[in-house]
Amino acid sequence: MDRTVKPQGCTNLKLRQLMRRVAQHYDAEVGKTGLKGTQYSLLSYVLKLGPVRPVDLAHAARLDASTLTRNLRPLVDAGWVELGAGPDARSRLVAITPAGVHKRAEAQRHWRVAQESLNRQWGADRVQALHAMLDDCLALLEGDGGPQSVGSPKRAKNASAA
Repeated sequence: MDRTVKPQGCTNLKLRQLMRRVAQHYDAEVGKTGLKGTQYSLLSYVLKLGPVRPVDLAHAARLDASTLTRNLRPLVDAGWVELGAGPDARSRLVAITPAGVHKRAEAQRHWRVAQESLNRQWGADRVQALHAMLDDCLALLEGDGGPQSVGSPKRAKNASAA
């Protein structure tokens, strides 16, 4: 007789419900700066990586090209990001402007308030465990080493972070 406990319900639905609620939480705080949470994240990537080719930015942010273009447009229009010439005539680079650095710093203070609020509500251990589990699941879905057994070094490392 198989006594294995099997997941019930739809993982996609559960993750989307959680993501919508978490996004609302961050957007409520970061929104005080005029940015959406997604815009804050994109500004952070550009600051960290830039000047960066759009294809590399999309890869780092795990966005497809059309979503990146759509999400960059308001940042460019606001003067927080600029698209400039790349190393050759066919390429472009995305760079953060001084105004973008300032806006990102302002938003980071609000992001921190939102993050610390979640840490208090959920508990730091639960947040750390969630981050480790999500990183592990993303790696499995992206084929970073294929299915991992419970005793593998990669899983053991992630489990110890939780």
